[in-house]
Amino acid sequence: MKCEMVNKLLSGKRGYLLGFVACFGLVGLALAIQTHYQLNPCPLCISQRMVFMGLGVLFLIAAFIKPATILSKLFTLLQVLTALGGAGVAIRHWWLQAHRDTMIADCGVGFDYMFENFPLQKALKLVFRGTGDCASIDWTFLGLSIPQMALIAFISMAVYALYLAKLNK
Repeated sequence: MKCEMVNKLLSGKRGYLLGFVACFGLVGLALAIQTHYQLNPCPLCISQRMVFMGLGVLFLIAAFIKPATILSKLFTLLQVLTALGGAGVAIRHWWLQAHRDTMIADCGVGFDYMFENFPLQKALKLVFRGTGDCASIDWTFLGLSIPQMALIAFISMAVYALYLAKLNK
């Protein structure tokens, strides 16, 4: 009975709008943690936030697409691939944190500086090469670092996108 209620609640636009709110809510939570604890986000943190925002926009657009069409299936695919891409960034960030003792340099120059002063390809290389600052663990919750929690969220969002696609077919 409860499962039927959840399915009914999440069917149609509401489920996709909830995905949109969840993605932007996670970005808001990251900003709140950053502000409250006076943390400086590294390029990989910023990248994960950008992926969450992109994923949120995909959920928002999907809310207005007719279910069970080729376009809705395409958006499900884009949501899953975006979430898995974000998971890849989170895994890279987590790996850097796990190997922080062997890191020598820091993450490098700031995110804004990179994209203003380098060609896009070089800026992206610098963002994903993060070391030092990206390797520091400045905040945890229940023993999980921010990239570990982001990884859980990205995988959850991929599963949620698949769930919505199945629910709305």
